[in-house]
Amino acid sequence: MQRLIVVLFSLIAAPAFAQQAAKPAPLPDAVIYCLNCHEDKTLSMAFEDGSTRSLFADVAELAKSIHASQLICTDCHAKYDDGHPSGATFKSPRAYTVASYEVCKKCHFDTYTRTLESVHYDLLKAGVESAPICTDCHGSHNIPNPHAKRAMMSRSCAACHTDTYKAYAQSVHGHALVEDNAQDVPACADCHTHHQVQQPSTTRFRLGAPETCVRCHGDKTLMAKYGLSTAVAATYLTDFHGVTASLSRNLPESEQQVVVTCNDCHGVHDIASPKLIGAVAMKATVTNACNKCHEGTTPDFPAAWLSHYPPSPTHAPLVWAVGLFYSFFIPFAVTGLVLHLLLHAYRLSSGR
Repeated sequence: MQRLIVVLFSLIAAPAFAQQAAKPAPLPDAVIYCLNCHEDKTLSMAFEDGSTRSLFADVAELAKSIHASQLICTDCHAKYDDGHPSGATFKSPRAYTVASYEVCKKCHFDTYTRTLESVHYDLLKAGVESAPICTDCHGSHNIPNPHAKRAMMSRSCAACHTDTYKAYAQSVHGHALVEDNAQDVPACADCHTHHQVQQPSTTRFRLGAPETCVRCHGDKTLMAKYGLSTAVAATYLTDFHGVTASLSRNLPESEQQVVVTCNDCHGVHDIASPKLIGAVAMKATVTNACNKCHEGTTPDFPAAWLSHYPPSPTHAPLVWAVGLFYSFFIPFAVTGLVLHLLLHAYRLSSGR
């Protein structure tokens, strides 16, 4: 499984970091000074549980870091003689890593405060040391540019969410990212955010799925690039389910009403292209989604829904014709009613 992750990451990340790796930044003199000792691969520190951690710092990795020309060692490893992290003060290497979580906030305070509202920090507060912190996702000495390629987020998330990432890599979005290096498709953080990661099992998060999907599928320029319609946004958000989801999301969680959203029909991490799986398979998937609330639904039940296609002369022509009729009839009826009232008022005012 680890080999799979490494292969996927190499396919995704290699183009993104090639330019950065080609021109490593020169290291400051202060860093070179520290490397006089820390280039020794035998250098290590011991912890209370008997384990050790290497103190070796790879100059090649340091040179590739986005911090290479901005920070020196003591910006993070300050005050060696006064409270400097050491094996004598921590029970394990992981405890040392978790304690270093506070270091990043000196420069990235806004980002740090957002992590305090994430599900990961909730786990950390509960004593789960394996919960991810800054360095688990971004690295320590070899920090790449987080804006260079969203693949880094996927690589980071895959370290813990292996099965989820494997499913994503086979999805229509993941396949485009891995195989075609498409820059537009969503990766983990596009839906779950980067630092303020919310618990995805909550009703509020589920009801927010349409808003998340619309960010891409409602973008006319982006959808035109891939030959997709933006009608998916309007057709869902204006029907019963979409309106209910939009209204419920702003209510207290105890009052929120769970309705079908994008994920119920299309999946979550394993989203497949409806064009590739075919109309029959897609119809069966929608039927299963409908059956969760509308028990006893038949395979023909989804046909009552116009799906994501607005009525037209070629799709649902009868619905289109009725809509066209009412678009003329309603203004005509309202205009006639107003004219009738005005004429009646005029007759009364003139005493006739």
